[in-house]
Amino acid sequence: MIFFVLPVTSGGVGISLQYQSGSSYYHTCGGSLIRRGWVMTAAHCVDSQRTWRVVLGDHNLNSNEGKEQIMTVNKVYIHNRWNSINVAGGYDIALLRLDTEASLNSAVQLAALPPSDQILPNNNPCYITGWGRTSTGGPLSNSLKQAWLPSVDHQTCSSSSWWGSTVKTTMVCAGGGANSGCNGDSGGPLNCQVNGQYYVHGIASFVSSAGCNANRKPTVFTRVSAYISWMNGVRPV
Repeated sequence: MIFFVLPVTSGGVGISLQYQSGSSYYHTCGGSLIRRGWVMTAAHCVDSQRTWRVVLGDHNLNSNEGKEQIMTVNKVYIHNRWNSINVAGGYDIALLRLDTEASLNSAVQLAALPPSDQILPNNNPCYITGWGRTSTGGPLSNSLKQAWLPSVDHQTCSSSSWWGSTVKTTMVCAGGGANSGCNGDSGGPLNCQVNGQYYVHGIASFVSSAGCNANRKPTVFTRVSAYISWMNGVRPV
């Protein structure tokens, strides 16, 4: 997930999406609490038939710090154009309806969504957070991490020496240097600062097969602002 990771300093509200195997649950992806009873994540995280739960307010996956709220996922809504064999096709977004509503506090807060169709400029300040691998092929992180991932505009990211046509206009690129997202960060937020406030502009979607922090292969996110109307259609505003 993240390289040269930093402890979470701001906006460190962790959501761990976990699946049941036997009598235990295991972290697989991140997510964002967008309403007290709704979590936004990536479609590829939840397109298999499993029993899911989310842990809100988590920091260390291996210890109970007393701030966690564990919620069962009542229903999964995956974008109807998502194709699990073509991640680069886009539509990598899903909403999870929780069985109960979260209690908001210092450890559990709602994510702010950007205005519909808002596009970030190049090099906009953004952070990725998650529990993903700390290096390509390395172990998952037990503690929530954060890394500085400035945005890369579509013109640059889709150029032939970068991602090329793999990256669609419904995606956001961020990073491309030492820091990056990695396996286990999927579904988690790219928080970007616009006019002094942070908004979740991206949902971690995929990285390069050459490695999580391959040169000119920034982490690719689902562009949240492209799916505001879809989300409004899934859940009442």
